Amino acid sequence: MQGKIIKGIAGFYYVYAEETDTIYECKAKGIFRNRKVKPLVGDLVAIEVLDEEQAKGNITEILPRKNELIRPASANVDQAMVIFAAANPEPNFHLLDRFLVMMDYQNVPTVICFNKEDLIGADEKEHLREIYAGADCQIVFTSTYEKTGIDKVCEILEGKTTVLAGPSGVGKSSMTNLLLPDARMETGGISKIGRGRHTTRHSEIFHISGRSYLMDTPGFTSMNLPELEKEDLRFYFPEFEPLEGSCRFNGCVHMNEPDCAVKAAVSDGKIHKMRYESYTTMYQELKEQKKY
Repeated sequence: MQGKIIKGIAGFYYVYAEETDTIYECKAKGIFRNRKVKPLVGDLVAIEVLDEEQAKGNITEILPRKNELIRPASANVDQAMVIFAAANPEPNFHLLDRFLVMMDYQNVPTVICFNKEDLIGADEKEHLREIYAGADCQIVFTSTYEKTGIDKVCEILEGKTTVLAGPSGVGKSSMTNLLLPDARMETGGISKIGRGRHTTRHSEIFHISGRSYLMDTPGFTSMNLPELEKEDLRFYFPEFEPLEGSCRFNGCVHMNEPDCAVKAAVSDGKIHKMRYESYTTMYQELKEQKKY
């Protein structure tokens, strides 16, 4: 029988088998330790059922992975959806931009969801669109309070395994409750997946329907940059790509060099200054890291 690992805690792996619509509590066989292979949330696996009534079994094989994410540690992810509030609290653009870089570094497309759209007007919404117009991301606006935009989110999630992320206070749990009314994500609520109270200390996948899965990840307030060279950071800002080779110097990193096409585009309003500010902040951080 085959299934997908939806949660892993303390050596136990909870495997959802679509064939029987059952979650099996499994151990991984010693052969994986010998091969130094660790099962990950999102892995497609083969299992042997030891006790059908108690839904217990063993993982006998990890099927080939489509991809493997470092953070959050997971496999076979199709896309990420990062949720920020459009207001109350104001979006932390630097944190959002770091998430975009991290996902792009791991070749995972990202959807930006601005929740609480009921708190902003048309001008503010257009401003948010302008900031990320060149970021090569799909943008969706929602209000979990008024239940608007949820149909669009469901359409985006259809048939995919999606990592859901976002800082506290932006409505991530409310969004999950609307998408998965049986999951009961509020503090202390009981999740139908796993046995016990839901916490956000572990990544966990929820089966929506068919081949649609949602991976809930712990909330974040800071995020370490991936292990990349500061000279390569520019390649993770899609707005810069059309201007590559247009600067006076080959290999221009768009910081202090004269006749820089990217800095000129920022001055002309073709690249949003907030995105460029995020870039310079991350560049300096990577530069400082190399000193130690």
